[in-house]
Amino acid sequence: MQEKERIVDGKLVADFQSGNKQALITLVKRWHKIFCDKAYWIVKDADMAKDIAQDCWQTIIDKLETLKDPESFGAWAMRIVYTKSIDAIKIKNKTGAIDNQLEQESIEEVESTYMDNLKQNLLKTVNTLPEHQQMVVRLFYVQDYSLKEISGILEISIGTAKSRLYHAREKLKTIIKSRSHEN
Repeated sequence: MQEKERIVDGKLVADFQSGNKQALITLVKRWHKIFCDKAYWIVKDADMAKDIAQDCWQTIIDKLETLKDPESFGAWAMRIVYTKSIDAIKIKNKTGAIDNQLEQESIEEVESTYMDNLKQNLLKTVNTLPEHQQMVVRLFYVQDYSLKEISGILEISIGTAKSRLYHAREKLKTIIKSRSHEN
């Protein structure tokens, strides 16, 4: 900032400190747009920048009496704008992170509920199969036995185990397709 501008600001600050309230109005007219522009440059949100500038003026008015070097008003005030702008970004990012976390938790909860319902429906559907097919499905999918192991457990041939598993799958597909067409 030019020396002349600093002198003018210094005189206005000194006048305000002496009790001249009109000097503050002149300072606001000189600096408000600059504060808004600086805040916007940092936060990239016009409404937020205006709010920050307004908040800065509140801080400046509260502390202007304590400013020891009135000619340093510009640098002092811009530090306030900068700090409040950075704080606003931090708050916005923190709030955004919390919102994202809540949204993610909500999605996970919906997915979990959906998967639980799907598992329950699938189990009900498996329970409608004949007993010999239910046994093969449970051994193969739930307990992770191979077809060879299933044939040993049930004392049937591998071919019979494959056949029962195949027919169980086909019945499940048919039942699930018919249910999905009903909805």
